[in-house]
Amino acid sequence: GTRNVGAVEEPLKAEEKNKSADISKQKEQCLVPCDVQAKILRGEKHYMCRNLQNSLVEYARSTKKMLRNMMDDQQSSLDYLSNQVNELMNRLLLLNAEVLRKHLDPLPYKAVQSHGLDCTDIKDTVGSVSKTPTGLYIIHPEASNYPFEVLCDMDFQGGGWTVVQKRTDGIIPFQRTWSEYLDGFGDLSGEFWLGLKKIFHIVNQKATTFSLYVDLESENDKHAYASYDGFWIEDEACSFKIHLGRYSGNAGDAFRGYRKEDNQNSMPFSTFDVDNDGCRPMCTIKEQPVKSCSNFSDNTGWWFNQCGLANLNGVHRYTGRFLATGIHWDTWTMNNKPVKIKSVSMKIRRTYNPYFH
Repeated sequence: GTRNVGAVEEPLKAEEKNKSADISKQKEQCLVPCDVQAKILRGEKHYMCRNLQNSLVEYARSTKKMLRNMMDDQQSSLDYLSNQVNELMNRLLLLNAEVLRKHLDPLPYKAVQSHGLDCTDIKDTVGSVSKTPTGLYIIHPEASNYPFEVLCDMDFQGGGWTVVQKRTDGIIPFQRTWSEYLDGFGDLSGEFWLGLKKIFHIVNQKATTFSLYVDLESENDKHAYASYDGFWIEDEACSFKIHLGRYSGNAGDAFRGYRKEDNQNSMPFSTFDVDNDGCRPMCTIKEQPVKSCSNFSDNTGWWFNQCGLANLNGVHRYTGRFLATGIHWDTWTMNNKPVKIKSVSMKIRRTYNPYFH
């Protein structure tokens, strides 16, 4: 039995010796790597801190640049808006100066709710009771399907004039299509074209005749006029052919001109998209071929005839410039040259003549 106990103790002792040898070995291993590991950790910490610091610096720099670019863009936009505002203010000052220069008295622009057949009819009915002021009125000619607004001149030569066209400052463009000339365009309190359909209904009422008065003003503020004791136009099927009576005035009869081929009386209305000007296949104007008088006149509409001496719907001149496409009444001359026209109006009034068209 003693032999067996001794035999058991010897492996136990050997095992314990091996364990202690392993522990001392692990201690030896731990002492060296822990020191190195601490150094590595410190190095990594410094590296991460440096990277973080660099990232923050780079982020701050890029953010600052982005903010600067945004501020530059905002400043550019503000400068642009400021320039726009200054330009608008300058235009407003110019318009105010122009209005003051012309001493324009505001008309009673609100439409008076007095129906009549035309401005002459309103003057003869309402005006017989009280003075009718110049301004906007609602009329309803006999054959018209609807009433519409017109500008009535109740002061000029006894009043009763229906204004059918007015040009003053060139704000309203007259380069228009057939349908626009048909229905009318512009502002009755400023520049406008009343419309061929409306003019047709006014002048084609039963037992009436109308006269036409053309009032012209030159760029140096001289005035001239052309008056026709008969004026009417045919219907749309006949392209609103114009018919004029006897001429009187000091501006010359530009509608009929000097030569037979200049005569615009009895001519249909033309626009660039509906051509009735008689240029077949083309006309010669100042030695140049012209296929369309409306195109030659910068797409304005008128009663052209190859192309004639009158076009009161031409492009409005800028002061001092002479445009081939401008407002024309070429029988009004000064020093044998056509006068430069800056404003014009066309108005019609009943004549009470015994003949009817």
